[in-house]
Amino acid sequence: MALAYDAGAELMDMEFVQFHPTGMVWPPGVQGILVTEAVRGEGGVLRNKNGERFMERYDPDKMELSTRDVVARAIYTEAKEGRGTEHGGAYLDISHKPGDYVKRKLPSMYHQFRELADVDITKGPMEVGPTCHYMMGGIRVDAETAAATVPGLFASGEAAAGLHGANRLGGNSLSDLLVFGRRAGLAAAENAASAGSVNIDAQQVDEASHEMLGPFARGEGESPYRIHEELQNAMQNYVGIFRNEEDLGKGLSELQVLKERASRLRVEGSRLFNPGWHLARDLKSMLTVSEAVALSAEKRRESRGAHSRIDYPNYDESWSKQNNIVARAGATMSLSQRPISEMPPELKQIVDEGK
Repeated sequence: MALAYDAGAELMDMEFVQFHPTGMVWPPGVQGILVTEAVRGEGGVLRNKNGERFMERYDPDKMELSTRDVVARAIYTEAKEGRGTEHGGAYLDISHKPGDYVKRKLPSMYHQFRELADVDITKGPMEVGPTCHYMMGGIRVDAETAAATVPGLFASGEAAAGLHGANRLGGNSLSDLLVFGRRAGLAAAENAASAGSVNIDAQQVDEASHEMLGPFARGEGESPYRIHEELQNAMQNYVGIFRNEEDLGKGLSELQVLKERASRLRVEGSRLFNPGWHLARDLKSMLTVSEAVALSAEKRRESRGAHSRIDYPNYDESWSKQNNIVARAGATMSLSQRPISEMPPELKQIVDEGK
């Protein structure tokens, strides 16, 4: 998304970020590694530090089998209100099932927790919490050809926006790739056949190379790991599962500070496999996407799908008729709204029949 943005493409509805309800939260080195929803599907129970099966408060009919956003918000709320686990999550327990059954049905989870967290899930609970999982927003593309707003650029899958709307259903990513990946490939091939040769600007290559090597040349500067950690904290604290005007404003201010500090990154070592150097480059993209998410979330003053505004908890019908569009305007990021195209009659009929 950041590469497309830098090339001049438009991004759309970046505020819609899906949180998977169950990721590992401890130890720090494994934070964010997903815990499959199959654990809940096989009978796993969520409890807070008081031992309460808290999903009764949020979705008493579906309980742990509720949708991702409901479960994620429930765990977040329990932790926020002081009922979370030691490391800010919840306990997911399937140890009430026979050990052999758990190992047979959930072999990867058994080994994942055994090896990474020294936890035997057949004998005790897992500590889990919401983790950033999927972007519904992304590069604005044409539905038929997957063409972006920059000539010759095509995008599909999670990089592109539009297909999933405000909240993706589990499993839809694969069908997205199969259908729209094919459209993107066909259109890209057709474009390439008629595009002719491409002239590469040598000066741009030199400038990009100079930027990439800059962190090695600085005698002093910021650590990419420090900036990365502070970026994670800023987005988690200000642009997370629940949002409000004040926090989003703080988040945007913090992002501007981090962007300025990230221009002075310094790394040590050689150009051989160097994670710090890789992170120094990745941070530029992370900051771009983070700003697009925060800016779009601040503008959308309603709650819809994965976007939850505490200060605007209801739908606003005007937002069902427009998209947030992010574009580069020189060195700054601009935000505007564009009317949503009319749904084709045959699709509208299908939607209406399903209501």
